[in-house]
Amino acid sequence: MNKYLKTTLIAAALTVISNAAMADAKNPKIGFSIDDLRVERWARDRDFFTAAAEKLGAKVYVQSADASEQRQISQIENLISRGVDAIVIVPFNATVLNNAVKEAKKAGIKVLSYDRLILNADIDAYISFDNEKVGEMQAEGVLKAQPKGNYYLLGGSPTDNNAKMLREGQLKILKPSIDKGDIKIVGQQWVKDWSPTEALTIVENALTANNNKIDAIVASNDGTAGGAIQALAAQKMAGKVPVSGQDADLAAVKRVVAGTQVMTVYKPLKLIASEAAKLTVQLVRNEKPDYNSQYDNGIKKVDTVLLKPTTLTKDNVGLLVQDGFYTQAQISGK
Repeated sequence: MNKYLKTTLIAAALTVISNAAMADAKNPKIGFSIDDLRVERWARDRDFFTAAAEKLGAKVYVQSADASEQRQISQIENLISRGVDAIVIVPFNATVLNNAVKEAKKAGIKVLSYDRLILNADIDAYISFDNEKVGEMQAEGVLKAQPKGNYYLLGGSPTDNNAKMLREGQLKILKPSIDKGDIKIVGQQWVKDWSPTEALTIVENALTANNNKIDAIVASNDGTAGGAIQALAAQKMAGKVPVSGQDADLAAVKRVVAGTQVMTVYKPLKLIASEAAKLTVQLVRNEKPDYNSQYDNGIKKVDTVLLKPTTLTKDNVGLLVQDGFYTQAQISGK
């Protein structure tokens, strides 16, 4: 083969490779690995994320781990073998994904941690609402309704780093009242997989152990709040004991309106999903995202986009209707 022909063929091959790379950047393939689509919240995130990513020219492949760390790991491996350009992960267990992330990075795939921070892994970016702030809001809401008495702390899943961030925020607000002796923490427990059924059992046992002398429950999300309120209702205490939450699940919003749940935290899912889609596409296209924070995940300081949550009480539930999150008919049940 003469020198000129060889050079021409190499140039042509490089053009093909370059065009393929550009095609991927123009129409990225994004894997979205979600903890558990059986949970109302994540199904909404999926829909908003997919719509926003498709508007940006991306194709999204969604997988649900159904609350199984092994299933999530094998699904991430499957997405890697499908040759996606980026994988967005809502981790079921934040501590077990190091190897899966390593494999993705080896394949040149960008990895974004969504809502929950993946620990001890070389992820590219993290996007979430400010979870410590959410914890502060939960404690503030309960403290305002019940400034003195016996408090029970109902945590989230022990495998979810967010649960620990929430607790930090809660204690930051409660500590001055604890130190003054105004409130006493009579018990605290993490709730496996954020399970409402487990939360119900925990609160039933706590009420028995304390002869029903529990004046407030700081619950870390709406599912666990629902379990707690069910236990309180059985003792005719629902509405008398303030209970916090977060996520603005429809059932919880109805409880806030009815007065059995004192507050929830509204995190506009459309906002986080569309911002995450934009961030993922920027990473694939090697553009510079607009980060506003960093979190240490154990092996690196991860570039982070933190979004602002909103306290939701009976007084401002109309915000959900304004945002198109729910209709008035859904909230009032008519």
